[in-house]
Amino acid sequence: MEAFRYQALDSVGHSRSGVVQADSPRHARTQLRSQGLYPEQVDRVRNRERATPMWSRGIPAAELSLLTRQLATLLASGLTMEHALTALIEEVSAMKTREVLGGVKAEVTGGLSLAAALGIYGRHFPDYYRALVRGGEESGALPKVLQHLADYLDARQALHQKTSLALLYPALVTFVAICVVTGLLVYVVPQIVQVFQQSRQSLPLLTRGLIAVSDFLRGAGPWLAGVGVCAALGARVALRRDRHRRRWHAFLLRLPGLGPAIRGLNTSRFASTLAILVGGGVPLLAALDYSARAMSNMVMHDGIKAAIERVREGEGLAHALSATHIFPPLMLHLVGSGESSGKLEHMLERAAQLETQTLERRLAVLLTLLEPVMILVMGGVVLVIVLAILLPIMEINQLVR
Repeated sequence: MEAFRYQALDSVGHSRSGVVQADSPRHARTQLRSQGLYPEQVDRVRNRERATPMWSRGIPAAELSLLTRQLATLLASGLTMEHALTALIEEVSAMKTREVLGGVKAEVTGGLSLAAALGIYGRHFPDYYRALVRGGEESGALPKVLQHLADYLDARQALHQKTSLALLYPALVTFVAICVVTGLLVYVVPQIVQVFQQSRQSLPLLTRGLIAVSDFLRGAGPWLAGVGVCAALGARVALRRDRHRRRWHAFLLRLPGLGPAIRGLNTSRFASTLAILVGGGVPLLAALDYSARAMSNMVMHDGIKAAIERVREGEGLAHALSATHIFPPLMLHLVGSGESSGKLEHMLERAAQLETQTLERRLAVLLTLLEPVMILVMGGVVLVIVLAILLPIMEINQLVR
């Protein structure tokens, strides 16, 4: 539903104004007439996010989790929504967050529900976040739902930090290795090899190959950098199209090592989001739709869309997910058990925990293998450069003797 501001007259001719939630302007007018009001003007509430720059980022995940937990505590203590939002605004120090919360409070004071007010600032509050808030409002258990949502955001942020930190060291080592080797080939090797070239002696094959690589990098280095930048920009533009992005995501899923990690990360995110939405009272079809939006891989997202159609036709959730061939069998068995026992939320949480643990083990194994491999490769490259420099020196020593 969308939000509509209205100006209307009541039965005695007094002017009334406010905000109503409806699917369309016509639906909004119908609701007003059913309340005994005669609408004069009905306008859609425009999304404030359209006025923000495209490069503006939303509220950080850690801060959003803290705000959610604080709001749950304030509401559970008996404060009204308006007073709770006022307390949050006074507590927050970041100006951008204060502005967002101030706008949300203004919309709530004007008559919108919290979920509808958050929808106006959709850049800062994801789809699944707003869906869960809406489910909590409709079920009357908003503080409890917000507490579960904060726990979910904390777990998701922790997994993201573990993944980022796990990949930081290999990325840093790779960058340093590339810089060191490039510096040796472009600046150090030409100065040393110049002495051998002036002696006019026959150089070993390894040395001649090193000289050729060094000359190529010195001559074509700027062109290679330009081509790399253009290729990166072209890939970024191409990946904005669904067709190319879908192919790229399918390719990533087929990669050994990386593919299972991506599948596990998206599976854990899907199961966690679906568990908290179902537990918050959101209908299953809507929960599946919002959970699919939380997935970063487009192929798996399309699989969930296909599963939603099967569930809409009356098929069980476990069978519908099994038909996509993108989820691990263990998760499918847990979902099936949850459906039959009526504990779907609990089983989805178990599946998310197992996938998270499996992902962490895979990352640990990958790093255990990756670090020595990178050291060996870097050492091998440096060894080749050193040998290419030492071989002519050894030949000169033999000639002197």
